Amino acid sequence: MPLPRSLAFLSLLSLGAQASAATTILFIGNSFTYGDPAGAAPLVREYRPDTVTDLNGTHLGGVPALFKAFTVQAGLDYEVSLETSPGKGVDWHYENRLGTIAKPFDKVVLQSYSTMDGAHPGDPATLVKYAGLLAQAFHDKNPKVDVRLAATWSRADQTYKQGGAWYGQPIDKMALDVRAGYDKAKQASDLVKGVIPVGQAWNRAFASGLADDNPYDGKVTGINLWAPDSYHGSVYGYYLEALTIFGNITGHDPRSLGAKEQVAKELGIGADTAVALQKVAAEQLKDL
Repeated sequence: MPLPRSLAFLSLLSLGAQASAATTILFIGNSFTYGDPAGAAPLVREYRPDTVTDLNGTHLGGVPALFKAFTVQAGLDYEVSLETSPGKGVDWHYENRLGTIAKPFDKVVLQSYSTMDGAHPGDPATLVKYAGLLAQAFHDKNPKVDVRLAATWSRADQTYKQGGAWYGQPIDKMALDVRAGYDKAKQASDLVKGVIPVGQAWNRAFASGLADDNPYDGKVTGINLWAPDSYHGSVYGYYLEALTIFGNITGHDPRSLGAKEQVAKELGIGADTAVALQKVAAEQLKDL
């Protein structure tokens, strides 16, 4: 029996709404996700917080807001949320924020502590365990969820300063070790779809000469991806992080944003540098 016209019309409206619904994405992390408050990074931390939903109510923008701006410029419809806390790993978010974050998101990006384990730098065991638990929690809410891990960058303070866990090793080594740890987390869970190579994009910027690989030697050989603490990111570092995540999550080439990209302009990044960073992100994404 055919539906009455009014019900048929409402049914079509419902189907249209479902077809045009925004893709929901949640970012979980710490200051490597929301932007460190020291040095130049407040521009990132405070970037367009009204365009994203901070589940903790702390009104942060950060990399999620940069990502949101990229998607708008690309003509994509993303509803972006974040749940972050300074100096925390994915274990803390699972143990303390599960009730807040365990919702049916379409996509989730997980970023853990910079050394993988604060007490045992370089040890991925906690990351492996809790990335899997979080992936399962999100899968329980939405079996089609796409969970990815954002592998972070080498810390100059951990590499060049005595007492650092990577002291005396090449600057790219920490990022490669972190990537290896995140790869183990992916391999341990069938529910983790991929690893986003943020730290390796930084390495590529060092290797190309675009970015200075040693902020302690008194030589300025390129832009500084680190904040003044040589630990967190600068506006350049977070911009490169956001570009890499944007390309990986959406499948869009970061270079498509171009020289007139609005985020770079608002962060004070010159057009030539923005284009160079877009190129680095795009090239790294080809070599996942």
